[in-house]
Amino acid sequence: MIKVSVMYPNSKDVKFDVAYYKTSHLPMISKAVGSALKGLELDLGVGSRVPGEPAPYVAIAHLLFDDVASFQESFGPHAAVFAADIKNYSNVKGELQISELITF
Repeated sequence: MIKVSVMYPNSKDVKFDVAYYKTSHLPMISKAVGSALKGLELDLGVGSRVPGEPAPYVAIAHLLFDDVASFQESFGPHAAVFAADIKNYSNVKGELQISELITF
């Protein structure tokens, strides 16, 4: 199992429309990639290790897939559409990381 994390860096000038992201962007991705998507989580940053400082990321979406190939095959054909939608919810581009998921 792999986890694809899309992390949106936080800053004083960042704009991020959580409602749009939750009700439009993530459902669009889920529908487009279909059954290849095995799970989806959204983390919303509320703080950092230093009390009173903002979280390093305003939001992080985690998408679960069986393997890298299933992610690439299901996500790749729609990547341009997903990227074009960013302007509707944020003024920052997300950083993408693919990780092997190990649970204990």
